[in-house]
Amino acid sequence: MNLMKRIQLVFSIIHACMATIFACVALILLVIATKQVWLALVGDLDHAAAQQIIEAIGLLAASVVALQIAQTIAEEEVLRDAHVSGPTRIRRFLSRFLLVIVVAVAVEGLVAIFRAAHEDAMQLVYAASVLVSVGVLLAGWGVFIRLNRYAEEIEPEAMAEAKAEDEKLK
Repeated sequence: MNLMKRIQLVFSIIHACMATIFACVALILLVIATKQVWLALVGDLDHAAAQQIIEAIGLLAASVVALQIAQTIAEEEVLRDAHVSGPTRIRRFLSRFLLVIVVAVAVEGLVAIFRAAHEDAMQLVYAASVLVSVGVLLAGWGVFIRLNRYAEEIEPEAMAEAKAEDEKLK
C-alpha cells in the first residue's frame, strides 16, 4: 500500500470516529430531551411544563443536526470514500449540511420566539434576528446552488462519477 492510500485510510478512520462521536452526542441529546418531556408530563401541565417541552424541541433539533452530520460524514467520507473536490460533490455535501443547519436554526428561532413571548419581550429582537439569519442562509444557499450548476455543466463527468458513487450505497 502506497503512502497516499495509507494517509487516506487514516483520514477515513478519523472521519469514522468523528461520525461516531456526533451520533453519540445525538443520542445523549435525545435522552435529555426525552427526560425533559417526561418531567413536564408527570408534573403539572402548566406554563412551566410548556417551557420544558419547548426546550425539549430545541434539544431534539440539535440532536437531529448532530445525527445528520454523523450520517453525512459517514456516507461521504467513509462509505463512499468520496473526497470532496468536484463541484457536484461539493454541492451535494454542502446542501445536506446546510439543510440540517437551516432546519435547526429555524426551530431554535421558533423556540426563542415562544420563550421570549412568554418570558421577556426584549428577547424578541434576538429571536427575530435568528429567523432573519435563516432567510439569509437560504438565499445564500440558493445563490450557491445556482452558481454551482454552471460549474457542473462544465464538468459533466463529475456528475456521472457522483452518481456512480451513489450506487455503492444501494
